[in-house]
Amino acid sequence: MFYRDERIALFIDGANLYAASKALGFDIDYKLLRSEFMRRGRLVRAFYYTALLENDEYSPIRPLVDWLHYNGFAMRTKAAKEFMDAQGRRKIKGNMDIELTVDAMELAPHVDHIVLFSGDGDFRPLIESLQRRGVRVSVVSTVRSQPPMISDELRRQADNFIELDELRDVLGRPPRDPRPEGRTHPAPREDAETHSLLD
Repeated sequence: MFYRDERIALFIDGANLYAASKALGFDIDYKLLRSEFMRRGRLVRAFYYTALLENDEYSPIRPLVDWLHYNGFAMRTKAAKEFMDAQGRRKIKGNMDIELTVDAMELAPHVDHIVLFSGDGDFRPLIESLQRRGVRVSVVSTVRSQPPMISDELRRQADNFIELDELRDVLGRPPRDPRPEGRTHPAPREDAETHSLLD
C-alpha cells in the first residue's frame, strides 16, 4: 500500500535484484522503475548499490552505472575483491550490505516509506530498526523462482511484500533481443554479462 503524499526512498541491491529478475526471465528498465515509484508517492531518493571489479579496464556494468548516475539515482559503488577459492576457481566478493544499511538509517528521519529491492535475509534487523523509527518498509523480490529469491524471515518482517513478477509489465522488458536498425536504444538495463561475475 502506497499513499500519494508519503515520502518514499528506494534502496536497490543491484546484484540481488539482477539475480531475481534473471530467475524470472526479464530485464529491469530503470527509467520505468523510477517513474513507477514517482507515481506512487513523493520519491525523495533512489539508491543503487553495486560492486565494480577494481582491475578491469572495462566493466560490463559501467554503462548501467553511468546511466543511473546521470538519471536521478544516487550511486553507491565500491571495488569488488577478487580471490581464488579452495578449488582454484576465480571468485568475486562485493557485499554492499553495510553501505545500504548506513544510508537507510541516515535517511530514515526524512522518509515515511522505504522500498528495499532485495531478498537478502541479512537485512531483517535493518527493517526491524527502521520500523521502530516509524518508517514503513516494503520489500521487492520473488517467491516465484526456484528456489525463491527472498528469505522467509525478511518477507515476514516487512510491512509489505511486493512480488517482482507482478511488476514485470510495469518495469520489465524481455531479455536482450536484437534491435532493428535505426531504432533508438531505451534506457540501459542489466544484461546477462552485467552481474555474472558478482552472482
